[in-house]
Amino acid sequence: MLNATDLSCSYNGMEVLSSISFSVSAGDYLGIVGPNGSGKSTLVRAILGLLPPDSGSVTLFGDSLEGFTQWSRLGYLPQRIRLFNPNFPGTVEEIVRLGLPQDGNKLAWLGSSGSAIDDALDMMGIVHLKKRLIGDLSGGQQQRVLLARAMVNSPDLLILDEPTTALDPETREHFYQLVEDLNRNVGTTVLLVTHDTWSIGKYASRFLYVDKKIIFDGSFDDFCRSDEMTAFFGEHAQHLICHRH
Repeated sequence: MLNATDLSCSYNGMEVLSSISFSVSAGDYLGIVGPNGSGKSTLVRAILGLLPPDSGSVTLFGDSLEGFTQWSRLGYLPQRIRLFNPNFPGTVEEIVRLGLPQDGNKLAWLGSSGSAIDDALDMMGIVHLKKRLIGDLSGGQQQRVLLARAMVNSPDLLILDEPTTALDPETREHFYQLVEDLNRNVGTTVLLVTHDTWSIGKYASRFLYVDKKIIFDGSFDDFCRSDEMTAFFGEHAQHLICHRH
């Protein structure tokens, strides 16, 4: 599904990521965690071709990013929609429809896949908001709309960058259960960046700790039991990450 090899990135001459190598296979649920400024979002941007790396390479579904055409197999939600216009005159239904591939027939596309849209809205618990303007919703509701947009096309690979930031605890737990269901029962491969280490540790099959380079790659349980990680972080910090306090 995804392969990153010796990936290094920098901003304004300052290295942000150094020699990152990892792969994601079909059916994986990979959680990427790390402190603020560790390069997690930079890594996602490099994977998607939004940021040219200084060195190294990325392949998606076996193809290099140069000339890549299989974007319809991806679902993506960025960390924050910084340029989101709250006055954009689009309804929830219209925003979610943007996640569907356009087949060249605009009129057919505009009127198609109503059931897929309704299913995505139902998964996020916002069917009742279908005809509301996106700008009239709360931040948490807007986040759920954007999650529905990322999921509406039933992607093979779902990439989510801090998707639960604006969600209340109940909705956040529902979201993690939803992603787990997509991964285990539907077969969607998931790459999820988060600060919520305990939740991602409960649900993800792999745990990647990044701080400019890869510190750990394995299961969350192995991370919490690792003497090497205890030596690296210190016992107190490791227990905080694992929520064993």
